[in-house]
Amino acid sequence: MPLLHDALTTSALSTSASDALHARWQSLRSTRPELRIRDAAAALGTTELELLATTVGATARWLDGDARALLHGLCGVGRCMALTRSEHAVSEVRGRYGGVELAPHAGQVVGEHVDLRVFLDHWRHAIAVDEPDPKHGELRRRSIHVFDASGAAVHKIYLEHDGGDVAAWQALIDRHAVPAPIAAPALAPTRPPPLAHVRADAGVDVAALRADWDAMTDTHEFFFLLRKHRVARTQALRLAGAERARRVENGAMAALLAEASETGARIMIFVGNRGCLQVFSGAVDRVRRTGPWLNVLDPGFNLHLREDRIASSWVVCKPTSSGIVRSLELYDDTGETIALTFRKRDDRAAAEDPAWRDTLARLGDVRS
Repeated sequence: MPLLHDALTTSALSTSASDALHARWQSLRSTRPELRIRDAAAALGTTELELLATTVGATARWLDGDARALLHGLCGVGRCMALTRSEHAVSEVRGRYGGVELAPHAGQVVGEHVDLRVFLDHWRHAIAVDEPDPKHGELRRRSIHVFDASGAAVHKIYLEHDGGDVAAWQALIDRHAVPAPIAAPALAPTRPPPLAHVRADAGVDVAALRADWDAMTDTHEFFFLLRKHRVARTQALRLAGAERARRVENGAMAALLAEASETGARIMIFVGNRGCLQVFSGAVDRVRRTGPWLNVLDPGFNLHLREDRIASSWVVCKPTSSGIVRSLELYDDTGETIALTFRKRDDRAAAEDPAWRDTLARLGDVRS
């Protein structure tokens, strides 16, 4: 499956429109240099892909190709920063790509700290960028940006100055680059997730839903439970009963991270979108707030999460063949997942750490 679909000559923007957009972007950057590209695209009424496309031939190159080969090739470039985001959270993990296992439509990357689940049908376009590093003027910032059909970012890879192999990176880019600059491909409109299959609460057999929930032997079976009963994720949590899913205050994530930073507990934080799910595993230390953002600012891991966009928070209990697995799950006002947090199990441990169960039990229920 190509990263750039066949209609390479079909442009979302004419050359003059592209030049005009680039000029508007540069003007915005001159007045708001701290603005990230995602926010700049929103301010300009466009997409990240269309903004980056205006730099092709200068600091950017289209990548032609093959998502599988690209992921395998990243295993040889050394240390990178992997960035994946949901609508309201960003995960940045520093490490190495490796352990690439890909099926026709999905797969996983389990390298040194970089842990991804990839859904390749959504890896539609990619651009490599080589530009001055705004934080280190004498150095270059090298990155790859992968987008879905609508031009929204799916995953980003930044070569680290410390531990990254510039020669191997450049060879990878050269293998996948389109020789001549081309215009941005036509973009599909952004579509909300399909909800036509979802039943109203009155149409759900709640007893059967709960019975199937209790019969799960793996957390991955939850997706199939939703499909079988035709329920949305937060709808299933509401109907499951408090012993399976308990709604807690939206400050729960901040409380959990604060406790984890004090105790050194190893946790797992899942952040993702339709094309990529990124998993951080380990301890967290520096937990800070900046305006509406709740942050983890550690050397190997950064999390940026908009607390004000959390519409509901749930402590969820799912049965597995090795015991109950408990998580804290955050959702926005559309029911989309913001982030999921689990306790990192010791591979030798059959049961969940009682300390994690106690941590979640202390999170305050939503007051009626």
